Amino acid sequence: MRESVTPDGRRPLAFEGRAFVNFRDHTFADPGAHAFRWADVKTFRLPPATPDAALLELLVAADEFRDDYAGGGIDPAGLRHGPYWLRHLTADAYEPVTGTEAVRTLRRWADQYGPLPATLEQALHQHVFAALTAAASRCFALRDLGRSAFHDWGGVHTEFHEYVAIDHDRPRLTLIVAADD
Repeated sequence: MRESVTPDGRRPLAFEGRAFVNFRDHTFADPGAHAFRWADVKTFRLPPATPDAALLELLVAADEFRDDYAGGGIDPAGLRHGPYWLRHLTADAYEPVTGTEAVRTLRRWADQYGPLPATLEQALHQHVFAALTAAASRCFALRDLGRSAFHDWGGVHTEFHEYVAIDHDRPRLTLIVAADD
């Protein structure tokens, strides 16, 4: 477990680990429809007694947040996050949603080409859906920041969904990105 460093000296989120659910690793009747779909899940331990807005700020400051989600991986010096320039990502870029709303959106995305194999259903439930419903005290969705916030090749994802699940009881923050490219 590694702690990210914040520029202003605040106690950082401690990165606990990552799960990557790749649709390509499961057998489909039509494999072409699912070849480039995935969910990336990163978990962090929360500092005690930190308000949700401050947790979102700490997340955006974390090295593990600097990921273009297009094959480049985590880049501590990176300037991109998903389709957006990192400079456009702040705590205000996130809006509260219910875990049920988040799961409904991700379920529509996952099921859009038909039923999923049981192994994929299990992986999505374990790593994605459970974090948004059973474990989360609060959930946030990354708003659509618009094309003006896109970085130089920011339109590569067909769909890009990002959620933050905060579980004050455990205490854990889960960053969930689901996309297809």
